[in-house]
Amino acid sequence: MNSRYSAVAAATAALCLLAAPAIAANPSGVYLGGGWGQFDLHINNLDDVGQAISSIVHSHDNAWQVFAGYRFNPYIGVEAAYVDLGKPGDQFTATGHDGHYALHLNGFEPSVVGTIPLGPVELFARAGYLYYDVRLNVNSSSLSNAGLASSHTRESFLYGGGLGVTFFDHLNLRAEYDQLDLRNYQSSQAIWLLLAWRI
Repeated sequence: MNSRYSAVAAATAALCLLAAPAIAANPSGVYLGGGWGQFDLHINNLDDVGQAISSIVHSHDNAWQVFAGYRFNPYIGVEAAYVDLGKPGDQFTATGHDGHYALHLNGFEPSVVGTIPLGPVELFARAGYLYYDVRLNVNSSSLSNAGLASSHTRESFLYGGGLGVTFFDHLNLRAEYDQLDLRNYQSSQAIWLLLAWRI
């Protein structure tokens, strides 16, 4: 099984086990939080630097985020996050040469969150946009293509969902999976383990 799906399954199982002693509460109002995750970069091409790459190894890196949200009721809310998806990079091969790429992506992420509360446990889904800066560096063994770089500001649709559990009326722990429709990097994904305090 793919490691990212194993991590999601493990986190989901842990949340289910922890749900038993938790107090059933899904309060409305403001919440603040943050967390850690993994960003899986799936590159379709490196057109940002004009490369005709024939073989690209997908890569991943640690990611983190901080966020704030407001729940209008137990079923619907809005959320805004700052996300840093790390700096994944790896080797590539192309016609006549090879090299290394590294990409850094971070940005602002507003979204709408829908929740189905099931006692202390809740299922949720969210959809929004990621407004991000992406910086790509490519080093090639071909002297004519060495040290190429690009920097862009873009926006992309994202959606995701997962499972959460609330403790003591305020402490919310959730495991989340996000799909990001990034230009040139479609099918990139992120998994998260997030902790929030509901005020």
